[in-house]
Amino acid sequence: MRTYRYFLLLFWVGQPYPTFSTPLSKRTSGFPAKKRALELSGNSKNELNRSKRSWMWNQFFLLEEYTGSDYQYVGKLHSDQDRGDGSLKYILSGDGAGDLFIINENTGDIQATKRLDREEKPVYILRAQAINRRTGRPVEPESEFIIKIHDINDNEPIFTKDVYTATVPEMSDVGTFVVQVTATDADDPTYGNSAKVVYSILQGQPYFSVESETGIIKTALLNMDRENREQYQVVIQAKDMGGQMGGLSGTTTVNITLTDVNDNPPRFPQSTYQFKTPESSPPGTPIGRIKASDADMGENAEIEYSITEGEGLDMFDVVTDQETQEGVITVKKLLDFEKKKVYTLKVEASNPHVEPRFLYLGPFKDAATVRIMVEDVDEPPVFSKLAYILQIREDAQINTTIGSVTAQDPDAARNPVKYSVDRHTDMDRIFNIDSGNGSIFTSKLLDRETLLWHNITVIATEINNPKQSSRVPLYIKVLDVNDNAPEFAEFYETFVCEKAKADQLIQTLRAVDKDDPYSGHQFSFSLAPEAASGSNFTIQDNKDNTAGILTRKNGYNRHEMSTYFLPVVISDNDYPVQSSTGTVTVRVCACDHHGNMQSCHAEALVHPTGLSTGALIAILLCIVTLLVTVVLFAALRRQRKKEPLIISKEDIRDNIVSYNDEGGGEEDTQAFDIGTLRNPEAIEDSKLRRDIVPEALFLPRRTPAARDNTDVRDFINQRLKENDTDPTAPPYDSLATYAYEGTGSVADSLSSLESVTTDGDQDYDYLSDWGPRFKKLADMYGGVDSDKDS
Repeated sequence: MRTYRYFLLLFWVGQPYPTFSTPLSKRTSGFPAKKRALELSGNSKNELNRSKRSWMWNQFFLLEEYTGSDYQYVGKLHSDQDRGDGSLKYILSGDGAGDLFIINENTGDIQATKRLDREEKPVYILRAQAINRRTGRPVEPESEFIIKIHDINDNEPIFTKDVYTATVPEMSDVGTFVVQVTATDADDPTYGNSAKVVYSILQGQPYFSVESETGIIKTALLNMDRENREQYQVVIQAKDMGGQMGGLSGTTTVNITLTDVNDNPPRFPQSTYQFKTPESSPPGTPIGRIKASDADMGENAEIEYSITEGEGLDMFDVVTDQETQEGVITVKKLLDFEKKKVYTLKVEASNPHVEPRFLYLGPFKDAATVRIMVEDVDEPPVFSKLAYILQIREDAQINTTIGSVTAQDPDAARNPVKYSVDRHTDMDRIFNIDSGNGSIFTSKLLDRETLLWHNITVIATEINNPKQSSRVPLYIKVLDVNDNAPEFAEFYETFVCEKAKADQLIQTLRAVDKDDPYSGHQFSFSLAPEAASGSNFTIQDNKDNTAGILTRKNGYNRHEMSTYFLPVVISDNDYPVQSSTGTVTVRVCACDHHGNMQSCHAEALVHPTGLSTGALIAILLCIVTLLVTVVLFAALRRQRKKEPLIISKEDIRDNIVSYNDEGGGEEDTQAFDIGTLRNPEAIEDSKLRRDIVPEALFLPRRTPAARDNTDVRDFINQRLKENDTDPTAPPYDSLATYAYEGTGSVADSLSSLESVTTDGDQDYDYLSDWGPRFKKLADMYGGVDSDKDS
């Protein structure tokens, strides 16, 4: 049951003094500090009068959360000017006046109309005033007073978080800080113990404890192991009133996680592992995986694997898979089943991150034995060297042996091997190899100046298993032989001035040689023997692979000799000595006084044997006349060739008929119609004769289309093409017939071979009935009988 305390306001009333309409200065406290109320009287001619304070009161106090049925009484206001006749009226203003606080205007009693909550508003400031009802003037100056709300324990402690999360390393010492929780109480901490909070642990013992005053949670149990239990839930209570009976309380939950430390070493689940791998496995090939278990997590569970000892210490390697923390055993060097079939290794697993305070538990590593079985495979032949380098002179004859290569089957069977040259590396087939013993020999002549190195590949293949083969590079260097003569480095053409002096240098010569002697080039220069005597120039060998051409006399005449040709012999100093002769052209030129060339041509006008201008013109006219004659003669011969090809009727060649005759009679209106011999598509073309001028234009006769005969058409087209492209053909139409009768003749065949004959003569009188086209035949054959009769 709550108890309430009430404080009554004590009043004292002094001697009354006259008041004025102008209010006195406002008080800010319930107790007077000084008597400061001085005012000027309205009719005293600026004289100062002292006004004595008439009323005052102490500070008011109220308890919060009043639960009574009536209004809560606060206090009473009373002025010494109040004579009890109801002439005064009390007025209240300020915080909550008229709503939360009301005053009896006649008696000055103050009451609270509602329940007050200190946590909502702890202090109310109000102002009180007494006025005369009749005049409405204040009889007392307005004064300010405070109503303070006294606290009661009506708020429980509240934690700043509903749920706390914390971590602490496993295996921590007792008393290790975990987390601090905080609860706040809305009650007044300055009044009583309503806001004094005390912490206690309701759940989580004996693992953790909490300090009652600070809320700090600490470990309470030694060697808590994460691997046994990782998560803990602790419930903390906060109680006010210093934890005494009747205090209010609140709780919160703290989830505590033990973090991992490296307190567990790695351990192999088995002591021995066994793997197999073929001997052909290249370096880096994985053979198998092993894994050591570690109860820790994160970086504390990281494991490093290493091979500490064993027979295959240099043949195998082990690396750590960072994702799975497995040890991957790989091949480090090439294996050979014939040399060793089984390897035994000792593999160690250790933690790279070790916590020193747990070293007393023992070494943080473990070891296991790994046995590796090497399996035999059919291997290709193996050459005795990774590459071969051979040398041969460039003058070696065909079938000269250069060297040999050797390869063996590494398997226990030792299968025989045959050799061959990869022709993709020797397209010209310059070299060959003995398939049985691997001897390399030449099959063509060599030339070092063409190709210095030959890079070929030799293949060794098992005879019993051609799929098993291996290759090796073979480098053949061609050694130099002095088989090339030196020659000039460039074409030399120089000049000498007409006024040159003897022993004057006019040109420096240099030579090159395709050969490459070991001691370097040493060239010698000299004039050819046939030019050495009587030459106007000399050769000076400088002994540094150069030579100079010197003049041998004073002065040269370009009219006497304009050009000199000097044959120079160049020799090398190798064995056998090679030499060549080069020609240097020296022209005689006119020079200025500085030796600069001006002209190298002889003037024709001053030459003793020169021709005059008139003679040259006459020669040119003769040449032009001769050319004109030749041209005319050629034109005449060309015109003769263009005459008709067949003049005589006895010509047995293709019957080419010219159109320069008078025609074939009145029935011959189209000359010779060969429409039946041509392509049927071309029959419709109307082609007029070009050799005569027609008097009247007539439509050409249409002849029946010939049967499509491919042979005849191709033959005719070929002839037409030859005639059209013949440059000697006449400029008029020419017709060639090829004994083809065509189709659609009303006379059928006229051959006597098909005629039904008797011993008597054939009667041809019926030809007269066939029309004018057969009139001539009727006259020819019909006239026979008349001749006989006559």
